[in-house]
Amino acid sequence: MSILRVDAPDIWRQTHLGRLMGHALRRFDDRVLALMAHNIEVPLALSNLAARAQVSAAHIHITRHLALEGSRLTELAASAGMSKQAMADLVDQCEAWDLVRREPDPLDARARRICFTDTGLAWLQAFREAVQQAEAEFREAVGAEVATVVALGLEAYASD
Repeated sequence: MSILRVDAPDIWRQTHLGRLMGHALRRFDDRVLALMAHNIEVPLALSNLAARAQVSAAHIHITRHLALEGSRLTELAASAGMSKQAMADLVDQCEAWDLVRREPDPLDARARRICFTDTGLAWLQAFREAVQQAEAEFREAVGAEVATVVALGLEAYASD
């Protein structure tokens, strides 16, 4: 990020809270993906994809939002705040990578559920470990008290 003059009349465009949260989220997601790329428990093909930036934060939406018992595409898209079409594209990619599979929905013969594969569950565990490490690094960078206040503030803000 470039250094801006403090007296610039439009400094607010670079320093408002939404922009700072966006930068922080991208940094956090990038760190999580980097950690996953170097996790020896992640299948080599997925590790290579993550290392070459072929896996993006968008793919993490599936990791974050797919229920352990599986989800319908519409549920998954709504949970991730994405269109059904965009989520379908991500599911197609993740299915090709053997992270997820489509199965018949036991409650509705017309519907399909997206479920983690065994590879996907290993990916999910690597994601959990990477998030824990990235959170620990955040706490170390800003201090435990600030990290707690940030977490509480974001939780309160997101729940409204």
